[in-house]
Amino acid sequence: MVHPAGGDLSRMDVIAIQQLWVEYHGKAAHAAAFPQKGRNALDAAVLGYMNVAALRQHILPTERVHGIFPHAGDKPNIVPEHTTAHWYVRSPTVKTLERLKPRVFACLEAGAAAAGCEMTHEWREPVYADMVDNARMLELYVENAARTGRTLSDPTGASNPVVGSTDMGNVSYVVPSIHPMIKVGPAHVSIHSQEFASFTASADGDAAVLDGAKALAMTVADLWLRPDLLEAAKAEFAESVRTRAS
Repeated sequence: MVHPAGGDLSRMDVIAIQQLWVEYHGKAAHAAAFPQKGRNALDAAVLGYMNVAALRQHILPTERVHGIFPHAGDKPNIVPEHTTAHWYVRSPTVKTLERLKPRVFACLEAGAAAAGCEMTHEWREPVYADMVDNARMLELYVENAARTGRTLSDPTGASNPVVGSTDMGNVSYVVPSIHPMIKVGPAHVSIHSQEFASFTASADGDAAVLDGAKALAMTVADLWLRPDLLEAAKAEFAESVRTRAS
């Protein structure tokens, strides 16, 4: 797989992720006439959000937790009786993700308790795994990308690495895989932004699609034509997955 980016990179930092959907259930009341009769589900969601904000000081710098409120109430003069929150919880590997999840959940649950509300939740499947990059296949891709005029750099140790999550991580635990990045826009433009979207619809975006397809196709051809390279990629894959899972 090739992903658009602000530079030609040999890989991206793919970390594990699981989505968490939360609902808070309170009690509606007139916010001016009878506020004492209400139990504010929005307060529960906000307090949970603030708890997560405090938690961020004490998690790994490679971990990410971010959320939104798809539903936060109906009218300002009605104490919200129902709110929802949608969270992404990310960590370098599936194993470290399992250690982070209960800490995030405790933050959200505490918000419900403080506001006198009930909370229901669902950890959405599937979990997206971290990426096992196949170095032998990647060497071939780098050589083939050079034939299209692109020089790939290794983002290891970069001050602004490209971090994200993808189902390609799950694929990489099943078959030998690579996930390089291809330059579409300037390095300073954030991917998944309106500004970056304009570059994907440009001539540079079109060139990236063609160059990425060519480099991938040539890499597959190399593996078809050189059984020794294919076997080396398979052997590396088996060892990498064994090591990562242990």
